[in-house]
Amino acid sequence: MAEVKVVQTTDAPAAIGPYSQGRFAGPFLFVSGQLPINPLSGQMDEAIADQTHRSLKNLKAIVESAGGTLESVVKTTVFLKDMNDFARVNEVYRQYFKENYPTRSAIEVAHLPKDAKVEIEAIAYIG
Repeated sequence: MAEVKVVQTTDAPAAIGPYSQGRFAGPFLFVSGQLPINPLSGQMDEAIADQTHRSLKNLKAIVESAGGTLESVVKTTVFLKDMNDFARVNEVYRQYFKENYPTRSAIEVAHLPKDAKVEIEAIAYIG
């Protein structure tokens, strides 16, 4: 069985429940959904673009703390409170993932923790 280890960084917000920021299973890093919480202030901006930037910065911090880069990300899932924000989220998302985009799902949900507008999770391959 592959070694399973927890990934934790102070450069992303601490988990707000009984879960890890990330966990390795072999060379795969599974990153928990990242809310747009600023790890220094504990606050969230209101605009969807700002929230998307923060969620992706948090995700990036966890992947980098595990020894990867955003190029290591092979799959993301984007949870949106309002699918009408899809185009704005894509504008920001393109600034983080340039080429050879990871596979992705985008799902509208009724409610997100802390009343966030977006949450993003990922799977990265860090071999």
